[in-house]
Amino acid sequence: MRAKLSLLSAFAVGLLGGAAVSGCQTYDFEPVDPLALAQTTVGDVITAQALKPNLMVLLDTSGSMTLPVNTRDPNCYRANNTPSPDDDYCGQTPSTACDTSKCPTRWSELQGAMSRFLSESGGVARMGLTTYPGPAVGSNSLRCEASTVVNKNIPQSDADEALLGAANDIQSVILGIPNAGTNAPSGGTPTSLSLQFVGQQPDVQATDRDNFVLLLTDGLPNCNPDNQNAGTNVDACQCTLANIGNNTGCQGDYVRRGCLDKDASVVAVEDLKRKGIRTIVVGFGAETATGNGPATLNAMATAGDFARSCRDDPNACGAGDTCDAQTKLCGRRFYQAANQEELAEALREIIDLVGTKDICLLALTPEQLPTDNNANLVVVYVNDQIVASGADTWSLTDKGVQFVGSTCDRIKNSTPSNPIKVEVRAVQKK
Repeated sequence: MRAKLSLLSAFAVGLLGGAAVSGCQTYDFEPVDPLALAQTTVGDVITAQALKPNLMVLLDTSGSMTLPVNTRDPNCYRANNTPSPDDDYCGQTPSTACDTSKCPTRWSELQGAMSRFLSESGGVARMGLTTYPGPAVGSNSLRCEASTVVNKNIPQSDADEALLGAANDIQSVILGIPNAGTNAPSGGTPTSLSLQFVGQQPDVQATDRDNFVLLLTDGLPNCNPDNQNAGTNVDACQCTLANIGNNTGCQGDYVRRGCLDKDASVVAVEDLKRKGIRTIVVGFGAETATGNGPATLNAMATAGDFARSCRDDPNACGAGDTCDAQTKLCGRRFYQAANQEELAEALREIIDLVGTKDICLLALTPEQLPTDNNANLVVVYVNDQIVASGADTWSLTDKGVQFVGSTCDRIKNSTPSNPIKVEVRAVQKK
């Protein structure tokens, strides 16, 4: 008795038999690309009432803050009322401090802008303050230490009185730092290490509200003793310090501390994001607007999940900037200011975004939206129950899932003791 053919043998026989019947025929096959699918899941637990965001201001008080806002201002020249080849303007050493009544410095302009910001917007968020570099350690301090102290803790109340009081206290601290003399801005810019310190604070790790770090800096990050680059390799180091004669300034105690600390700063921002803390990056002054400044701060702003957006207005990025049609982000992802007015405007724009949130919108980035914005490729859960789209539930927009009707009302009426859990799953063709 013959054994049964195996599946593979039967398949081979079928092919041979088919060839015998059909004879010599040829077929043209068109290549078909395999379909690849990806799924994005975005969720949030919403508590709508009386939950103002936490905002820790991480303020750069390095020595470059005492430089003039405009180094070409004749009132800022130290001699002969003309610029000299060695950039002979005030503020470069403690003994040549600028007269801020005639020559505004970065610090005096920042004080003015922050005073306005805190007076006008102090009740929008629960604000705290940390300055860096940290306090000098010993008589031989390099003034390159990271923050070790929170100057003003974030208040634990949402009451307007408490928030305005905290903002007033922060304003007093900032105004109390003189432009020259004892306790004036000095030292380097240990950004990565100070971001790490801030990220360890319980004040910005709340699980029931949004958490932000507002990084305001006028210089490139440095002061990392563990920087993987060193001044012995000039190209890799990208020294942030002035040359000493014909030699790099990144030598001796600053052989690593003086090198650009971009990579570690970006990693520090990414670590904050993993903790649920978004970082807002503001550059103030010439160093952040030129050279390595834009690329460094751009990378940090992107990692911090608070990049400047042109999603609602392609002209929102302003003159001289571009709007990426794909990501809907500005070419300059961070906020940049050159003087008090520009800084005040940037802070107003930021606080409007921080303090105003459409709680009935679960935002999706362009990459997270379903293919062709097809609502049939979206599944929405409210409190773990699937909810179909409709006039009383939700609709898909180019910004994400917009809850409407009674579903939006449920979200608006949520409280810390009765939160609403929402989740969106969207499919994209790759």
